[in-house]
Amino acid sequence: MKITFLGTGTSQGIPIIGSDHPVCLSDNPKDKRLRVSVLVEWDNNAYVVDCGPDFRQQMLRSKCKRIDGIIFTHEHSDHVAGMDDIRPFFFRQGAIPIYAHKRVIKALKRRFDYFFIDEENKYPGVPSLKINQVKKKLFSLNGLEVTPIKVDHNKWPVFGYRFKDFAYLTDVKTVAKEEREKLKNLKVLVVNALRLTPHPSHFNLEEALKFIEDIKPEKAYLTHVSHHLGFHDEVQQQLPQNVYLAYDNLQITI
Repeated sequence: MKITFLGTGTSQGIPIIGSDHPVCLSDNPKDKRLRVSVLVEWDNNAYVVDCGPDFRQQMLRSKCKRIDGIIFTHEHSDHVAGMDDIRPFFFRQGAIPIYAHKRVIKALKRRFDYFFIDEENKYPGVPSLKINQVKKKLFSLNGLEVTPIKVDHNKWPVFGYRFKDFAYLTDVKTVAKEEREKLKNLKVLVVNALRLTPHPSHFNLEEALKFIEDIKPEKAYLTHVSHHLGFHDEVQQQLPQNVYLAYDNLQITI
């Protein structure tokens, strides 16, 4: 299984428009972060987790030519705003499968209502979707079992996902004990670490490291990072031996 970090930034990305913060002015490519997303590939399968406003740029940069589906964590703009840019995949492949909680599907129908018009009345070129509702139980993607992990983004329920020995969690503030049990014996855990100071709806660095210590994966990667966490290279030097600060275009193999 290959994981490509398409984006590792928070909702505004880094650099932030108009910001003079030193991290936003950094020349280090690892300090430039698109909105958070990953591409998960195994055998001949390719699935994207979330489809944010940088989706087009991410697909061009990764040279991705086919996706078998999009899996959504939740409906906030930085996770869904790129949906219209699935059109090139639709033109080549036909209807694109999506996987999401029923609340997220409802939100997509409001925001992208023109996707969901009856096929006979749909404007030419508008993508078609194959909708799959995700519940709190295992589901299969071309033979690979995926486990939804319910986490809380402040009081907003969000799904993370476990793919065999890899788990991807973003926009996490709290995780119940029964959900943590689903994350045992991981080779790789990806989890958000927004900044150094506490935040009402995201792990800060201290909380993320405590969570990693509890879950005990072989390796962990931090994502959904804001400029307030600091310069990539400086932060990495302060992390435990098995914890890494993810960056855009990073690829790992499990």
